[in-house]
Amino acid sequence: GRTDSGVHAQGQRTVQDTLEAAVTQFTGEAQRMRFAGRTDSGVHAQGQVATLDTSTRHEPARWVVALNRYLPPDVAVRAACEVSADFDPRRSARRRRYTYRVEDGRPRSPHSRRDAWQLEATLDAASMAIAASLLPTVERDWSAFSGPLEAGRSPRRTLGACSVRRCAPHRLQVTMEAESFLPHQVRRTVGALRDVGLGRLTPQAFARLLDAPPASVGPAAPPQGLTLVAVQYAPGTVDWNDDDEDLPTA
Repeated sequence: GRTDSGVHAQGQRTVQDTLEAAVTQFTGEAQRMRFAGRTDSGVHAQGQVATLDTSTRHEPARWVVALNRYLPPDVAVRAACEVSADFDPRRSARRRRYTYRVEDGRPRSPHSRRDAWQLEATLDAASMAIAASLLPTVERDWSAFSGPLEAGRSPRRTLGACSVRRCAPHRLQVTMEAESFLPHQVRRTVGALRDVGLGRLTPQAFARLLDAPPASVGPAAPPQGLTLVAVQYAPGTVDWNDDDEDLPTA
């Protein structure tokens, strides 16, 4: 199923625990679900994908209706479908898309404090867009933009795209796509792009950060501006059987 949530972890509460509790209420089964990816506390998701194995026999549409009946207002299942037994929502993913929202050039607003990084200074979005365009889209070592990595984990990733656009007079959006990201890679990238927008870094200096020491780029932007928008899979892997145009295409 595909879930939509504005909260991933607040203290001991997680989307996984919340969704698994709803499954138990609906089916009577205690299930451990698998997710397309984990996010830091405070990060949002409108395109999370989760799977479970079940012995109950219900049509996918029935799962959507029933689980939403048991879920709290800030977690929702938007679509469901059957997948093959070897489908893994994390390992089968071909691309993940994240967006990061920044509000700038005005005093902070209580209404958007949970879903945007609020900055009173006005950022130079054009310079930030140039800097983003300088990031390579070939496989390479991204450890400078990563949090600490556990032993044996490769720091090599292939960035699919990175862009910055001003979508309103006081709002910017950073969009990044890749098959997978390192821990804090998106937030550290946004943190460095903020420095470009403030004139602390030139776009060229930003690009040279790729060769900096591991975990040195930052500080990471705060989590509340970040949203996992979509997880995409190979054609024919999933069929949501739903007319929601926001659902990712395979």
